[in-house]
Amino acid sequence: MIVVKRLAAGIVALFSMTCVAAQDTLRTHTIEDVVVTANRSRTANVFSTIPVQSFSGDDIRLMGLQNIADAVKKFAGTSVKDYGGIGGMKTVSVRNLGAQHTAVSYDGIVVSNTQAGQIDIGRFSLDNVSMLSVAIGQGSDMLQSARHYASAAVMGITTEQPKLDADKASLWRIGISGGSWGQINPKLRLWQRLSESTIMSINADYMRADGNYPYTLVNGLESTRERRTNSGISQWHVEGNVNTLFADSSSLDVKGYYYRSSRGLPGSVILYNNESNEHLWDENLFAQAIYNKRWNEQWQWVARAKYTHSWNKYEEYDIKYTDGIKREVNSQDEYYASATINWQPLRWFTMSLAEDASFNKLRTTVNGSPNPLRFTSLTALAAKLRIGRLTAEGNLVMTYATEELTESEKYSLKTPEDRKHLSPSLSLSWRILPEEALYLRALYKSTFRMPTFNDLYYLQIGNTALRPEKAHEYGIGLTWNSRRMGCIRYLALTADGYYNDVTDKIVAFPSTYIWKMVNFGKVEIWGLDATIATEIDIAKKTSVMLSASISVQDAKDKSDGSATYGSQLPYTAKVSGGISAILNTPWLTIGYSATGQGKRYSMAQNIREYHLSPYLEHSVSISRRFNLGNSSNINLQLSVNNITNEQYEIIKYYPMPGRSLTASATVEF
Repeated sequence: MIVVKRLAAGIVALFSMTCVAAQDTLRTHTIEDVVVTANRSRTANVFSTIPVQSFSGDDIRLMGLQNIADAVKKFAGTSVKDYGGIGGMKTVSVRNLGAQHTAVSYDGIVVSNTQAGQIDIGRFSLDNVSMLSVAIGQGSDMLQSARHYASAAVMGITTEQPKLDADKASLWRIGISGGSWGQINPKLRLWQRLSESTIMSINADYMRADGNYPYTLVNGLESTRERRTNSGISQWHVEGNVNTLFADSSSLDVKGYYYRSSRGLPGSVILYNNESNEHLWDENLFAQAIYNKRWNEQWQWVARAKYTHSWNKYEEYDIKYTDGIKREVNSQDEYYASATINWQPLRWFTMSLAEDASFNKLRTTVNGSPNPLRFTSLTALAAKLRIGRLTAEGNLVMTYATEELTESEKYSLKTPEDRKHLSPSLSLSWRILPEEALYLRALYKSTFRMPTFNDLYYLQIGNTALRPEKAHEYGIGLTWNSRRMGCIRYLALTADGYYNDVTDKIVAFPSTYIWKMVNFGKVEIWGLDATIATEIDIAKKTSVMLSASISVQDAKDKSDGSATYGSQLPYTAKVSGGISAILNTPWLTIGYSATGQGKRYSMAQNIREYHLSPYLEHSVSISRRFNLGNSSNINLQLSVNNITNEQYEIIKYYPMPGRSLTASATVEF
């Protein structure tokens, strides 16, 4: 995207000149103490055998971003489907493999949704996030679960862990933010020491907004100013943690999480019809525990357990329905257990074995849909080898799934056959020069996704004979991380080319009078992801952190007999990218970010009727922290999102908000 590249180049050039000017004013002084700190790369891990990108929670907030989805858009190779508005659903896909292939990990355990197969990342609070990352493949942690190994990509959310000084028993954080379209968002956090080895934390927040933002409706040569309706949302979330470190250095982390929302569904914008009478209620709760035990230098063991309950109710009000209302209620429950054992017999060789077992059940009031039960077993055998400048990681994942249907005779459905699949993966990293952090890396990964309950059973479009959707990922890349160069603390560069081959793709296909889910599609995806990150000292106590990412992608339908053979996939931009900058001074912290996409098409037919225009959205924030004494402080922030009031759509007919303002104040004591 020309605009993104020019803007990134301009920022880098500007601060490079500033760096030179700063160097001219440097003087030599004698100091009494020297503190050595490690340089950090904000967006990319150049040492990993697989592409990994990350942002700290502080960086996300300082850039003025209001939710996790806005941060994910800045990672190379990721795309977020955003249905607009504060409460609109947001799902993430990595390298165009689809949201069902992307696992969302929350504090070490993957979040699940067997009914739809995709997670709404809009429901996760940004307030207590310490790290947000995206890994192509499964990451390099040898103690991760088999679910991580089985995924084509993993988006990881890590929340802040309580840290209290020895002389402090508790820490409170109280905040409130408000902004455009009636948004109000109070927040509360408590860290409490229960004993020398146990700390408790509670995080809670509430948010409500009208969401009725203005937008421009274009009809041929005419355009009118309209206002989004039925966009209100009310949601609240609370989670509690108890973290214990035992005398033998083993640890136990227990988490409870609850989320509930009530939101209007504004629907798509249609000429002369801005009516929307749909409403959705969501509820999600889970309890999870992770136990970590190291027996000796060679053996380590991690056990995980989780119970999840999800519930949603959908209502549409229209005279065409009996009693003027259509109502659907869905409820899911999952029981999950996982264990991983790690063995390191040699300094340069590590092996691990992970076993996951889960039981899922769905209850629905949708006529024509049964209540299925699914048991899934995942077994992952992984190994890591480090010899000289070579690092190799590989794993083999075995999947077994079996299902039962309640009232299957009533719906004339046949129980699907048991599914078994073996998926290999291999990644390599070679340090090209012994004295430089310059690496060549390569990746192959085979994954597949199980058909969701909706794919198999929803109304009459479900197909119990569906095969799992298979994906093969191939990648090769170069990474480099510099030493300190004058006022440049570090410079990190990555460039990764890739090819993805998806077969048995599950698509909705017209059959006689109804649509049917079938294994019909084949997709080939070629792409290039590149990132740059640096931190530059401008003057004493003044520095700037810069990062940029760009993705070039050619994703084509290669399905035999398809009328759209060779067409770019829907909602896939040829070029997309993002840049960000954080200027730290003794007085203020100023954050800036921009995200953009090139032209896209909303349907498989790449014709003008389905064209979506390119866009570039800018956000800026200003913040200041004041120390109040006695370890207390107050943080004030003002953010302006979409400062140019760009009119754009990510999903066609779902206009995104224009310029908005958010102000926040947080007190910590």
